[in-house]
Amino acid sequence: MKTQTLKSKILFSFVIVILALGVSIALLGFYLINNDVIKRAQNQVKNDLNVAHLVYNNELDIIQRSFSVVRSLSDPAERRGRLELDYFYVLNKDEAARSGSEIVKEAFRGKSTGGTRLIPKDELLEMGRDLFQRSKIEIKPTPKAKASDKREIDDALAIEYAKPILGADGKVSNVIYGGKILNRNFSLVDKIKDYVYGDKTYDSKPIGTVTIFLDDTRITTNVPDKGNQRAIGTRVSQAVYDNVVGKGIPWLDRAFVVTDWYLTAYEPIRNINGKIIGILYVGILEKPFNDLRKNVFFVFTAIILLGAILAVVLSFILEESIVKPFTGMIEGAGHLSAGDLSYRVKTKTQLTELNELAQSFNRMAEKLSERDKNLKEINEKLTMLNKSYLDLLGFVSHELKGILGSIVMNIYSLKEGFLGTLNEKQAKAINSAARILDHFETMVKNYLDFSRIEKGELEVKKSGVDLNEDIIKPTLAHFEKQILEGRIGVSIDVPSGIKLKADKNLLVIVCDNLLGNAVKYNADQGRIVIAAEEEPGRVKVSFYNTGTPIKDEEKSMLFKKFSRLTGSEKVRGTGIGLYITRQIVEKHGGSIWVEPQADGNKFIFTIVKGA
Repeated sequence: MKTQTLKSKILFSFVIVILALGVSIALLGFYLINNDVIKRAQNQVKNDLNVAHLVYNNELDIIQRSFSVVRSLSDPAERRGRLELDYFYVLNKDEAARSGSEIVKEAFRGKSTGGTRLIPKDELLEMGRDLFQRSKIEIKPTPKAKASDKREIDDALAIEYAKPILGADGKVSNVIYGGKILNRNFSLVDKIKDYVYGDKTYDSKPIGTVTIFLDDTRITTNVPDKGNQRAIGTRVSQAVYDNVVGKGIPWLDRAFVVTDWYLTAYEPIRNINGKIIGILYVGILEKPFNDLRKNVFFVFTAIILLGAILAVVLSFILEESIVKPFTGMIEGAGHLSAGDLSYRVKTKTQLTELNELAQSFNRMAEKLSERDKNLKEINEKLTMLNKSYLDLLGFVSHELKGILGSIVMNIYSLKEGFLGTLNEKQAKAINSAARILDHFETMVKNYLDFSRIEKGELEVKKSGVDLNEDIIKPTLAHFEKQILEGRIGVSIDVPSGIKLKADKNLLVIVCDNLLGNAVKYNADQGRIVIAAEEEPGRVKVSFYNTGTPIKDEEKSMLFKKFSRLTGSEKVRGTGIGLYITRQIVEKHGGSIWVEPQADGNKFIFTIVKGA
């Protein structure tokens, strides 16, 4: 973990507190803007849509009221001009029956009816080429709109009203109808905008905008395009279209409108049969709210920076009263750790607590000085005792090794009958003595090796060694009799020609210990498998024997000195064989471990490969 100075810690703490407060306040500010201001703005847009809907429907009411004053079927063209309509017609019964307008057909059935309808191209042409040309709109590429191959709008949306005229018999004799084409009817969308938003602008763009769509294309709007012209012919985004036209669901959310993001409200425009033929839109420019967010961010950033500067100033003020005394004690601790136990710190500062801490530090230094003196005396005595113990252990082991060699040779001479035939009781006693001497000889060798390791006298003299010829075969020869007596099956899977860079004598000790354990701890009439395999830059050697698998919690004890596992008390051992083995392997740059198997244990060690 990376450490810090007290000064930087104080500074860091102040900055963290200020940052935490600043960020919390900033988050609160953003929350209020997003969840209060913007939410209110979006609700306002919803209300604006309701107002726009009323103004839109009021256009139909105006036409209806104008029709109520029609008393004569005189010149329709004159009537159209006086009623400020784009078209006005008088139809007889047959003409009304053939009309493509559902509004006219409803009037023919005796009911005055009005609404929005789609006028197809052919009917527009019949109304007049000027009206058709005015209604025709080129479709323009628009970001985020759905894919379409259509290049032109040649139909029209119209607000239309129809009224039946009754004859003397009380039946419908004629139908009068007329309407206003919405294509390029800028006065209507501007009237709605003036009612709802007035003439407010932001960055030269109107705050609020209104649009009427035919399907997904703007046929009248005050939304500006990139050239700051009315964005006639541009299209609604696919997300809005799929909801409003595809599903008939109003859209109340932010949306990309031609060139900018707006907080918007869209609702479908339906004909008198309920079919969706267009969209009515109102929206508020989102940029003012985004700029408000940025301004809040800059304000809070400035507050946080000022707080951070204040924290730096406070940290320098506190340094004089707190950090410097602590620095003195840190310096004193450095002297103590370097062994200068006579060093003392100043005990007069501006803070009582620091004075008491300095006094405690000095008392501690005095105690440490006394304890250090005592420990040095004790350590000298222990060092002398340990040296005497290791020297005695090495001397006794060395002397016993020579004596044991002579005794073992004589005992095995008797056992093999070289000095005469033994009776059954004598043979039994000699066999028991031979086994005891074998264990005693192994113990003496281990203690002699242990003494060399503990005194640091274990030298590794590496040379080229053949694993099979120089190590495995001599090791097997050492335990040939024990293997035969225990009726243990031995398998050798060591490829010939494996060369090692190792100390031959020490490696023989390693294999002796591992094979000796495999023999001692083997199951009755069990088996031993000695294997080796070459890996990049090293050789892996394993000794497997049947027996009780070693528990996971006991693995850490295996290679410690004088440690014996539970259940091994009945088998003679010194508890240092595997410790010596690990020391030798590690001095060769290798490693050793155990892998318990289902019916035994496998000891594995690695050694550097030789030339």
